[in-house]
Amino acid sequence: MSHRTAIVTGAARGIGAEVAARLADDGLAVAVLDLDEGACQAVVERITAAGGKAIAVGADVADEAAVQAAVERVAAELGAPTVLVNNAGIIRDNLLFKMTTDDWDAVMDVHLRGAFLMSRAVQAYQTKEGWGRIINLSSTSALGNRGQVNYSAAKAGMQGLTKTLAIELGKFGVTANAVAPGFIATEMTEATAERVGVSFDDFKAAVAKEVPVQRAGVPADIAHAVSFFASDGAGYVSGQVLYVAGGPKA
Repeated sequence: MSHRTAIVTGAARGIGAEVAARLADDGLAVAVLDLDEGACQAVVERITAAGGKAIAVGADVADEAAVQAAVERVAAELGAPTVLVNNAGIIRDNLLFKMTTDDWDAVMDVHLRGAFLMSRAVQAYQTKEGWGRIINLSSTSALGNRGQVNYSAAKAGMQGLTKTLAIELGKFGVTANAVAPGFIATEMTEATAERVGVSFDDFKAAVAKEVPVQRAGVPADIAHAVSFFASDGAGYVSGQVLYVAGGPKA
């Protein structure tokens, strides 16, 4: 994998940062992409300190021109991007009757428009190389979750996007798969605990009681799954959704 380049979106922190570091450990050059390029620098330094190769890239994944420019920059500085991890995401939780149109649109734009634009830009390099991996981040919320009608719809959409990409791009040597995390302890879920007025430790403990493996997930759990889908060994696996949730989901 040492001659290959990956782009990980939403990689300045949390799951994206861990995925970027794991792919670098696997030998890929990694573009750490997020809205704020400066926020990506700590992840880049972590990767380079471990002997890997990475650059920070600032781009709004919902902006067509910004996406095209970012992907072209990655190709120029690191080489043709043949691995894409569409991880960028936001939450704007609320019950349906309280949810604003802006909150709906914001979540759809980052998740679905962003994944579409990034995938369209990167596939041009993948199909030319005759090899590629697209890994989309879905969620157990795709199965439905109170107060997340926007997020749930977006994450379900990521699964439909994944399966269609697998059908369209397979003949070019490109696979597309999705990882659907359950509860993962990140800054985002910590903010959720704060919003509902409980300590993060209590929040995680309550979640763990409902999970068969009796613990909350961590970003490394997701990074491991992404690493598999990005590997040469996963070349006959495409269009799949892997729930990484400590128990059965479907």
